[in-house]
Amino acid sequence: MTNQERVGKGLDLLCAGLGPYVEREVEEAERKSAFNLETARRFAEDPSLKNKPIAEWDAAGLLKLMWETWNEVFRKTLGFAERSLVSELRDWRNRWAHQKPFSSDDADRALDSMERLLTAVSASQATEVNRLKMELRRLVFDEQVRHEKRKAGGSLIESAASGVLKPWREVVTPHPDVASGRYQQAEFAADLWQVHLGEGSDEYQKPAEFFRRTFLTASLKRLLEGAVQRLSGTGGDPVVQLQTNFGGGKTHSMLALYHLFSGATPAELAGVDELMANAGVTELPRARRVVLVGNKISPGNPARKPDGTLVRTLWGELAWQLGGREAYARIAADDDRATNPGDRLRELFKDYGPCLILIDEWVAYARQLHDAADLPGGSFETQFSFAQALTESAKLAGNCLLVISLPASDTQADDVEVGGLRGREALDRLRNVVGRVESAWRPASAEEGFEIVRRRLFEPLPGPEAYKQRDLTARAFAELYRTQAAEFPPSAKPPTTNAASRRPTPSTRRCSTGCTKTGPRWSSSSAPAGCCA
Repeated sequence: MTNQERVGKGLDLLCAGLGPYVEREVEEAERKSAFNLETARRFAEDPSLKNKPIAEWDAAGLLKLMWETWNEVFRKTLGFAERSLVSELRDWRNRWAHQKPFSSDDADRALDSMERLLTAVSASQATEVNRLKMELRRLVFDEQVRHEKRKAGGSLIESAASGVLKPWREVVTPHPDVASGRYQQAEFAADLWQVHLGEGSDEYQKPAEFFRRTFLTASLKRLLEGAVQRLSGTGGDPVVQLQTNFGGGKTHSMLALYHLFSGATPAELAGVDELMANAGVTELPRARRVVLVGNKISPGNPARKPDGTLVRTLWGELAWQLGGREAYARIAADDDRATNPGDRLRELFKDYGPCLILIDEWVAYARQLHDAADLPGGSFETQFSFAQALTESAKLAGNCLLVISLPASDTQADDVEVGGLRGREALDRLRNVVGRVESAWRPASAEEGFEIVRRRLFEPLPGPEAYKQRDLTARAFAELYRTQAAEFPPSAKPPTTNAASRRPTPSTRRCSTGCTKTGPRWSSSSAPAGCCA
């Protein structure tokens, strides 16, 4: 497949995923008398599109319609980041239509933008576009390896340095996917929905492998210990809100909870024995797990389950995951009418408990809802009635833990996560509802971040000799940077200027006992022995 064909296939998937969303939003704007459907049709450059439903338009027509009617139609449900994607994709589509050449970097950028826009509207085609992008990246990497081999005369391994110092790659061994070049940076970001579907790499899919590579930070330990106590009926908070900036570890923490209650033997999960001891339990409860990811569930497209059940709302999805067709039947009427199930949620939690409910990207789902209940997923207002009923039911059930992920609460929250005006409103409303019963949670500290990355990239050191070699190698590299500073860019040098400006000036200090000391001013924690400072 050429890059031209790859981009063309991506555009076809973009049309399939974007069409129903655009049509739905235009009809909603027309219903509010904020826009006229005939006006929308005038934006179609191809005359043949004017008599077709908007869902059947090509990429050029859909993207132009979104761009020209942004303020009237799409500004509420999408943010500035998505508007930039629309503009960029119009350019890529025009280049493709005029048969302009696409480098691998161009194709990668175009596919990535398509995937991001499809993800923003919860279109399932985003997964297929991601596969196209990952396949292209693997091809590019393979070509780079072949090029380097040709330059090196067939070998990429340099001769070992003379002396006692070992090469770093013999001291610390990368994980097989890193060493072989199969590691993808995108795979460093956990995907809760993919794991729930039984897909993804082993490091996220298999509980034992996940915990082997996961560093249990102080905050993650507290989260897991509280979860064990809650689902064991010995304490713990009923609702936990994970609220950090993008990339702050929310999804990884949810995956840790998901695997902790997977039924795996605690002895197979690194660090879990200590968690159980701290929580005061001798065995892990087997809990039913529910995963709701807002940008993977579309409020406009009901989902047909393997047993034939047609699910329309978030609460319908929750009930079906909790107990299949039988549990769903208890709220089927509310799912069909898109009305809040109320206290039926508490009854479900008590009858199907212990249960763990994980909700990620809720804002991405809520911002797509309309004021009127014209979507299968319900109305914007009903979503927050459901949120309140959900949190209260989890609190009263006694054997249910509800964990909700929301973007950071400050006014500068990431536009990619929050979206447009409707996204901001959804975030504020959800935060107010969840905040009434939630427990605070903090992400990893800066120091813990080093250990998190180390475990992801490298195998554990095998013994004392390996620790010795690690220290020797680290010191050698530090000495190299220090003695050959001119050979490295400024970013590799220590911040000597700032450090000097903060260095205390020498002074003479005398205390009541008569001792004196010339040097930096002493604090109470660093004063010499016998000094009263």
